[in-house]
Amino acid sequence: MIDITKVIIKTMEKSDLDSIKDNINTDFDEFWSYDNILNEIKNEDSEFLVCLYDDEIIGFGGIRIILDVAELMFIVIRKDFRNQGIAKLLLNNFIQIAKENHISHINLEVNDNNEYAIKLYRDFNFKEVGLRKKYYMNKYDAILFTLEL
Repeated sequence: MIDITKVIIKTMEKSDLDSIKDNINTDFDEFWSYDNILNEIKNEDSEFLVCLYDDEIIGFGGIRIILDVAELMFIVIRKDFRNQGIAKLLLNNFIQIAKENHISHINLEVNDNNEYAIKLYRDFNFKEVGLRKKYYMNKYDAILFTLEL
């Protein structure tokens, strides 16, 4: 277990992304490519955060703000640091960013077999608002959630 009070959350920079480039899909999960994340970091409508513990990146995520709505693109925690409260820290930070930007609600989608993420979002009072059948790899459904602020 880590000392959660020693986790540092900061804005993600290209150098942070470069430091995990070779192990994004092995240490975290196979989801977005380096180039996709890099493009989002450069997008002025997106805010990416990174979690550091002992100067190591242990998690990161992104939110995109469009007018008065935010889309939580993802939160991902390094496999060996999961289930220790890091995703909660990130989500709290994204909710704070949304509030500071006068966002009315945050939307997201999550793979229906990702029980930990679903529990996290429900714990934060996100409400299930829809379903996209076979959205992930034409195999898994995506549950749509929204949080009204």
